[in-house]
Amino acid sequence: MSLTFSGRARRLGDAINTDYIIASSRKRETLDPHILKRWLLESVDPDFAASVEPGDIFVAGDRFGTGSAMEVAVTVVLACGIECVLAQSFSRTYYRNALNNGLVPVEMDTSGVREGDALLVEIDILGVRVTNQTRGGVLPGVPFSDFALMLLAEGGIVSLLARRGDFAAADSETSS
Repeated sequence: MSLTFSGRARRLGDAINTDYIIASSRKRETLDPHILKRWLLESVDPDFAASVEPGDIFVAGDRFGTGSAMEVAVTVVLACGIECVLAQSFSRTYYRNALNNGLVPVEMDTSGVREGDALLVEIDILGVRVTNQTRGGVLPGVPFSDFALMLLAEGGIVSLLARRGDFAAADSETSS
């Protein structure tokens, strides 16, 4: 089982909290991520959402996703076509919400990645490798557990349960 992502690095800073990802004022109007994506990271850069392209890879510093535990901070990122976020660290709640919804949260040293770098992210049972195709070099990421890797390959637990109906059936497949 393996996952591969390639795209343009979109560099973010440290402590990007869920209210920066999507403002609380916007969440009062709707929780539909396909509507909310227009305002992605508007408090950081009002023009950011319009510049995001499907396949871009968010690259952040420490404490990505701190703050509110609302899943919409994950689903709005997915609605923009972002499937993978690289960060020095994630809040545990954001990390779990990402796994649940199929957003790939890679923990790694992101200090050498610059805005616009072309990245190739490869994830499998051997680990996580991020190739910076612009600057050269391969950076390791923190490997995923077998269970987390299975969840991500299935598109997250939400997708898995929607397709299969119960978790016991999915769990028995991974132990065979």
